[in-house]
Amino acid sequence: MHKVAVGILGASGYTGRELCGLVARHPGMELAFAAANGQRGQRARFGASEITFLAPDDVKLDDAQMVFSALPHGASAGWVDAARQAGARVIDLSSDFRPGNSPTAAPYGLTEIMRDTLAGAELVANPGCYPTAVLIGLAPLLARGLVRAGATINVNAASGVTGAGFAPKQELMFAEVAEDFRAYAPGNVHRHLAEMNALVRELGGDADVLFTPYLLPVARGILATITVPLATGLAHPAALWRGFYAGEPFVEVVDSPPSLRDVVHRNVVRLSVHAAANVRQPTLVIVAAIDNLLKGAAGQAVQNANLLLGLDERLGLPA
Repeated sequence: MHKVAVGILGASGYTGRELCGLVARHPGMELAFAAANGQRGQRARFGASEITFLAPDDVKLDDAQMVFSALPHGASAGWVDAARQAGARVIDLSSDFRPGNSPTAAPYGLTEIMRDTLAGAELVANPGCYPTAVLIGLAPLLARGLVRAGATINVNAASGVTGAGFAPKQELMFAEVAEDFRAYAPGNVHRHLAEMNALVRELGGDADVLFTPYLLPVARGILATITVPLATGLAHPAALWRGFYAGEPFVEVVDSPPSLRDVVHRNVVRLSVHAAANVRQPTLVIVAAIDNLLKGAAGQAVQNANLLLGLDERLGLPA
């Protein structure tokens, strides 16, 4: 198989390192460069491959046909533009081009929902980790107009500490996180909220999202509980999700609530759907689990790159 030359910007963070590992094992990709300003000159091993991180200013962007940008929010857009001018297709993993964050939002890479809009794209905005879990869970209801108009969709979602980034922070030290569980960004102000609200509207919903994230004392994974008021009751709700995602290799609809052990180190969304008892209005409870570094970031980026390159979406991804 001909291998596509791939460059990675922001390669030393958790997501960037995950990308390096996926590209190193991918049968259709080869690493052209891995840029990491803070760790330039340092070496890292991914499987059988050893790489040296370069300073971003030292890379030749035109060496790559596909570039993944895992740079911080706000810092990515300029490098994305430079990579596109150099002739590369780009998957941007920051929020800089996502719906709700930019007036020039790029095609949104929630692959299972937006696949038809991604064909031929030169730039794809890779979704955030929390929105991936939440929107895959909500999409079947929104697409069929089953969310009650004017409703509030309540989302409580807990993430492992890798979701907070690679930079050392006192509040993320082992002794601070272990044996604890806490909410953060309370008051419905998390930066992923704009992205979720924009997609709820784009998918036809007339509802608010009330989102509370939590920090779990684990390395990786997200577990989201989504409570949705319905316009009308559903006799067999899980059947809607099974039909909507039939044939999707990275969405698993199950009967019992998923756990993080079901999804870590896998590029999947695993979810269950339950009709809520003891409430006056018809309500569903959706429980969705993902690996925040794979389906929530690097894995989904490679899935989108496979799509743009005309490859099997499953290629190089752990299912």
